Amino acid sequence: MPERLIVVDDEPSMREFLEIMLSQDGYEVRTAASGEEGLKLYKSEEPDLILTDVKMPGMSGLDLIKHIHSQDPAMPVIAVTAYASADDALRAVREGAYDYLSKPFQIEDLRIIIRNALEARRLRIENQELKKSIQGFDNFSHMVGISPQMQEIFQFIEKVAPSKASVLIIGESGTGKELIAKAIHKNSPRCDKPFVAINCTAIPENLLESEMFGHQRGSFTGALTNKPGLVELAHTGTLFLDEVGEIPISIQAKLLRFLQEHEFRRVGGTDEKKIDVRIIAATNKKLEYEMEKGNFREDLYYRLNVIRIRVPPLREREKDIPLLINHFLRKFCTEQGKDITKVSSLALRVLCNYQYPGNVRELENIIERCVTLEQSDQLTAQHLPPKLTQSEGVPCEIAELDIPSDGIELDRTLENLERKLINRALEITGGNRSRAARLLGISFRSLRYRLVKLGMESEEMVQ
Repeated sequence: MPERLIVVDDEPSMREFLEIMLSQDGYEVRTAASGEEGLKLYKSEEPDLILTDVKMPGMSGLDLIKHIHSQDPAMPVIAVTAYASADDALRAVREGAYDYLSKPFQIEDLRIIIRNALEARRLRIENQELKKSIQGFDNFSHMVGISPQMQEIFQFIEKVAPSKASVLIIGESGTGKELIAKAIHKNSPRCDKPFVAINCTAIPENLLESEMFGHQRGSFTGALTNKPGLVELAHTGTLFLDEVGEIPISIQAKLLRFLQEHEFRRVGGTDEKKIDVRIIAATNKKLEYEMEKGNFREDLYYRLNVIRIRVPPLREREKDIPLLINHFLRKFCTEQGKDITKVSSLALRVLCNYQYPGNVRELENIIERCVTLEQSDQLTAQHLPPKLTQSEGVPCEIAELDIPSDGIELDRTLENLERKLINRALEITGGNRSRAARLLGISFRSLRYRLVKLGMESEEMVQ
């Protein structure tokens, strides 16, 4: 759905020009010839942005900005003046305008300011939705776990959440580090303040400083407006630095100064900005090793590592796998409007014995795939990814059996197959006989008996 803009200007030629130009850019445009008409449109159209002339008969653009921001302080308004008056521009900004332009202006400058204003609005809306969704979570943001490791983490979150101390969350990719960060924020006194996440791997190095700390107008090519950084948007709340080990060494010194002084400068700025945020960082790297290689500052590490939480990989929390399966099954059945009420015993056995190199995120993706493909009321092994049922050596069925013309020795063939399957099960489970027995669908006692019968172990060794 295109974003909706309102253009308010008493000059018909300017209204028509802006309407054509902005419509060609993909926006839905409404126009008004006066401030009064613009205010009526604002109340009826629910726009995403307003572009208004400053000098107009009757209600001026400044009065219009004042009326709009008394009802919605977050509505982005761009002021336009033909008089190039610094006083008008200052008053417009003071009344709440996002930015201003002086006539005549460059079309590309207007396009950039509109894009930046709409992006800032989208970010505010996303933060508001995030707050609402977090308020709807339980105390641990939909984290699931009955294993001793997860219960320990839940208790630890309750202890550390009320403090202001920095937290470093370490764990493999896909283990749920951001969920833990959100749970800490949710249980803290800052729970109704912003939670702002910075994915340090997703932002190019040459843009990371500007994204984090913001920039001043004119500080570099394309910096046509003052732009607050994500650090600034997190003021009074929580700043989550995801994959902090990826921050370039050139920016680590500026981050360290911010952590020490709780103040920073925008790129190209001279004013120090004082910010109150709680820092939570996460990484899948061994930062101690990165320090030895010179890739991560030691002083920054100790600033971040005040409180440390290790998130175990899913293969270390076997008890949680059935719970997670049911949790994701309910989630995706609700999303897709399906009524899958149970998981077949074979599918459950395969899912519970897989190693999950991608951790909880991989399990979530597997369940989403199965729910999407399943047509019955039971999640079956038929739709599990081939790597679970084939490359891992789990035989869902024996197909295309053939008997040569000279026949076979059935007992010896079955014995060889049994030996191969037991060896493969032990290989998959790293020699863990209890898990190997579950993978084969037999009891531990039965596995011990078969090991002796097949000559794979002596009776003394398994007693």
